[in-house]
Amino acid sequence: MRDLAACFSEYAIQVSDPSCSSYSISNNSCISPSLIPSIQIAVTCLYKTILSTQKQLLITVTWCKNNMSQGLNITFGDDPSTSFKLNTNSRLFRKNKGNKSFEYVNSRIEVYWDLSAAQYNTGPEPVEGFLVLVKIDAEIGLVLGDMPQDAATKKLKAGTPVAKFSLVSRREHFSGNTLYSTKAQFCDTGSAHDILIRCSGQNEGLRHPVLSVCIDQKTVIRVKRLQWNFRGNQSIFVDGLLVDLMWDVHDWFYNRSSGYAVFMFRTRSGMDSRLWLEEKLLQKEQEKIEFSLLIYASCT
Repeated sequence: MRDLAACFSEYAIQVSDPSCSSYSISNNSCISPSLIPSIQIAVTCLYKTILSTQKQLLITVTWCKNNMSQGLNITFGDDPSTSFKLNTNSRLFRKNKGNKSFEYVNSRIEVYWDLSAAQYNTGPEPVEGFLVLVKIDAEIGLVLGDMPQDAATKKLKAGTPVAKFSLVSRREHFSGNTLYSTKAQFCDTGSAHDILIRCSGQNEGLRHPVLSVCIDQKTVIRVKRLQWNFRGNQSIFVDGLLVDLMWDVHDWFYNRSSGYAVFMFRTRSGMDSRLWLEEKLLQKEQEKIEFSLLIYASCT
């Protein structure tokens, strides 16, 4: 697939606000309760940690699930050799609670995890009853989950400082049909929003496919004749933030061997007049913290 950002014109932005958009007047849900969304098979979250020494580290956490296995993968920086892998339902090896330590770029890293009471919905990411903690040198660099930290950190010194960490991006993979449902929190002070993406077709009485994007049951974008408007972008306001929404569903129509569509939500400041370019992601992460949600969607 071509570089996603290369498909968009920076002059094609339309700004709409869900509170006043003509598409959001109705409070009706975007879908019928009888429709079942696609299955989430992988979630990858990128976190940026800033230690008290001002040392910065990117931590990638991936939750995955298929017919054979379900597990957790943690990578530090862009070095795949630092990858920490855990298969949580293997018949041969199942260790849902423990810790592991290793060296990375002159730092000692310790990973603590407790998934013994983790609860899941349909996706690979636990929703409650779990804890994942990463200690970098003398600081806690990342904490995920809702369990008390005492059980996992009893070996840590009392008063161990907690570094500043933020979620930079989230990437989700779905498989099934053309209905995708997820949640996203676009800023630390904002609330989690329900996001629903749906492609309606001829089986619903339409002459041409239509793409609808809903946030909190309000339609914020509706793209008609999707087979001709298979790439595009629009901007919306969520929690007072300007959010670029970009879509590329080319492969749904013209490359059925792969069948993946890409949807991206990316926050930006009002002073930033250009759309995000993928090749500048690392530079953006180093300069300031923004958030992006990337969805890979398969209709097979």
